[in-house]
Amino acid sequence: MKNLKTLFAAPIVALALTAGPAMAENEELIDAMEGYVMFQEYHGATIRPEQIPADQWENITIVDTRDAGQYAEDHIPGAINIEWRQILERRDELPTDEQVLVYCNTGTLSAQAGLMLRLTGMDNVRILQGGFTGFKEAGGFEANARAQEADDEAAPEATE
Repeated sequence: MKNLKTLFAAPIVALALTAGPAMAENEELIDAMEGYVMFQEYHGATIRPEQIPADQWENITIVDTRDAGQYAEDHIPGAINIEWRQILERRDELPTDEQVLVYCNTGTLSAQAGLMLRLTGMDNVRILQGGFTGFKEAGGFEANARAQEADDEAAPEATE
């Protein structure tokens, strides 16, 4: 399956980089994207902060895809800043042997960055659902523990 994804990735990336509104009817581009997405899981590229245990964050390369000004103002601790428009030209800076997590403010721009990286064959890339806003609202690095605690409190008491 990975070979098929790689086969489709090159034409997609090449065409996407030169695509504009006039290329919206480009059948080769459409066929390549359709072939790629047929092998993707629903929500396969996204992850919520609640799904990441606090001790696992240190094993993830976190990429803030917002502009440098937003990054300087505030960001997830440990994140590197690669603006979403630069993600393809700087993809060699990212590991291929560990999870890469991309985020922006709400998930829109990082979804584009994540898709571009995944189309180049980087299947270790995940998009932080809800972005930086969702990360903070969920409890940051403690989102997983908070979610589990809430689940435990909501679970009905076992009766004997």
